[in-house]
Amino acid sequence: MDKTNQTFLLEFLLLGLSGYPKIEIVYFALILVMYLVILIGNGVLIIASIFDFRLHTPMYFFLGNLSFLDICYTSSSVPSTLVSLISKKRNISFCGCAVQMFLGFAMGSTECLLLGVMAFDRYVAICNPLRYPIIMSKVVYVLMASVSWFSGGVNSIVQTALAMQLPFCENNIINHFTCEILAVLKLACADISLNIITMVISNIAFLVLPLLVIFFSYMFILYTILRMSSATGRRKAFSTCSAHLTVVIIFYGTIFFMYAKPKSQELPGESKLQTIDKLISLFYGVVTPMLNPIIYSLRNKDVKAAVKYLLNRKLIQ
Repeated sequence: MDKTNQTFLLEFLLLGLSGYPKIEIVYFALILVMYLVILIGNGVLIIASIFDFRLHTPMYFFLGNLSFLDICYTSSSVPSTLVSLISKKRNISFCGCAVQMFLGFAMGSTECLLLGVMAFDRYVAICNPLRYPIIMSKVVYVLMASVSWFSGGVNSIVQTALAMQLPFCENNIINHFTCEILAVLKLACADISLNIITMVISNIAFLVLPLLVIFFSYMFILYTILRMSSATGRRKAFSTCSAHLTVVIIFYGTIFFMYAKPKSQELPGESKLQTIDKLISLFYGVVTPMLNPIIYSLRNKDVKAAVKYLLNRKLIQ
């Protein structure tokens, strides 16, 4: 059989920053430090939300889910990226690529929904404080988080299955750090119209709709805050929303830049533009999960108090 007709690949080759060997060691050090910060920062938030009873509320339950999600997301790709940067081992198996793509897409989709759910939680807390315990009961907020995880997983299964069943005609060089779905689709030697259609539907369901929930939730929140007569009440309401709103801006800013803008074509003269695309993806994949616990810790007195309480209890023991 002619090799050009062979469509099944045993492995992919991830280019990463292979064109810039002198700065690979610098990126290795930066990514390693950021990954450690992600594990420590998000791990502390998870432990605090579990063991401090004062944080047993819907808001911190969602925050714990977000922290666990960030750890899972980065752990699905960062270790292999670090290995490729330091050892020059850039190959990844076909199955490994599929698993990496699934985890990355599932975590990203779930985080979109969780951020929308967290905005709704803040809306109920500020705009309907008397009904908050009823509307956001334990059954309700656990169900919201479960639906977010399940929906993100189903969406990722569909997108990954459609992408990995495409013929690649022995074109196995991925111009990226990881098996990112758009970078893999560029390798296909077949019609990807179905992939594009499902990606558009996915973007509407997991990007646009949660963003609309966030937008209208904060419109109602802003209206309610401006009607408050107490300056102290307004400051407290703003402080409870500022951390979440900051995370939303960073998260959606980078993800829309990645998936909503036209992608550069694989042309020799556009290598710098392609490198920028990869670095933006790196920002989304590493910097954003690193900033989440820092933002919530610095802007939230409850979290800082819980961490101090746990540290003091540990020292006493």
